[in-house]
Amino acid sequence: MPKTGVLFPGQGAQAVGMGRDVYEKSAAARAVFDLADSVLPFKLSDVVFSGPEDRLTETDVSQPAILVASIAVAEAAREAGWKTDSAATAGLSLGEYSALAFSGALQLDDAIRLVHKRGGYMREAGRKRPGGMLSVIGLDGGALEDVIRGASGAGIIRAANLNCPGQVVLSGEMAALQAAERLAAERGAMKTVFLKVDGAFHSPLMQEAAERLAAELASVAIRRPSMPFVANVTGEFADDPEEIRRLPAAQVTSSVLWEKSMRTLLAAGAAKFVEIGPGRVLTGLMKRIDRRAPIDAVGDYGAAAALGAAA
Repeated sequence: MPKTGVLFPGQGAQAVGMGRDVYEKSAAARAVFDLADSVLPFKLSDVVFSGPEDRLTETDVSQPAILVASIAVAEAAREAGWKTDSAATAGLSLGEYSALAFSGALQLDDAIRLVHKRGGYMREAGRKRPGGMLSVIGLDGGALEDVIRGASGAGIIRAANLNCPGQVVLSGEMAALQAAERLAAERGAMKTVFLKVDGAFHSPLMQEAAERLAAELASVAIRRPSMPFVANVTGEFADDPEEIRRLPAAQVTSSVLWEKSMRTLLAAGAAKFVEIGPGRVLTGLMKRIDRRAPIDAVGDYGAAAALGAAA
C-alpha cells in the first residue's frame, strides 16, 4: 500500500525564476535542466530563469518548463536521500507527464519532447477551433449539471477539470461559456473566472491535438511504472504500458478527474502527500478534498533537502 502520494502541478504554475536554486545547489537537478536544453529547439533554462514572462507563459514553453522544474526538485530531493519505494503518483493535466517520468514509465527526454509538442499542438488546435475555459466556484454537482445543460444550446461545453468539491473548470466555445457564466451566477456560484489559456483544453475542440499527440506517443517507449500511478482520465490506477500510451492523448479531450484521483490514493492507503514543483495549487485542492490529509508543497531546494533529510 502506498504511504505517500506524490503530486505534480499543471499548467499555470509557472513563474520566472522557478527551479533556479535547485539548479545552483543540486547536481541532479542541474542535469535535468541540462537535458532539457539539449533536447529542445531552444534553451529552456534561459527562459525559465530570466524570462521574459510572456515567453514563459506560451503553452509550448510553459508545459516543458513546469515539467522540468518539477522533476528537478524531485531529483534534488532524491539526491538528498528521499526514498520513494512506498510512494504513488499522479499529476494534474500536464503534471501527468511529470508523474509518468517520475515513475519511470516515460524516459525524461521523451517526456520533455512530448510536452513541448503537446503545448504546440494544443495552441494550434485552439487557433483553429477557438474556445476558452471558465472556473466555477461554489456550485454542487446538480447545479453544475444544470448550468452545462442550459449553456449547451449556445455551443460545445463540458466539465474539463473536476478539481475538488465546489470547484470545477468548464471548457468549450466562448458563447457557451458566457452563457454558463450567467447561469452559474443565477444559481448562486460564489465566483466565476475566465482562465488565460490558448484554447478549450480537455474538450472536443482539442480533437486534432489529441490525434497528433497519439501519433507521437505511438513512437516512444513506455514501461510499467515503478510505483502506483493514477490517471487523470479514469481517476484510477493504471500500470499497463499500452493503456498508459493511450491515456495522455485521451486526456486532451477528456475531463480531468482530479478529485476522484485523490480519493483513489486515499482509499489505497496514502496517509500523506507532497506537491512537487512550482506553486501550491494542489495543496489547496487537497485541503478541500480531505482536510485531514497532511500535504507539503516542495518547490525549492530547502524543501527538497528537508524532504530528503526526513527519509
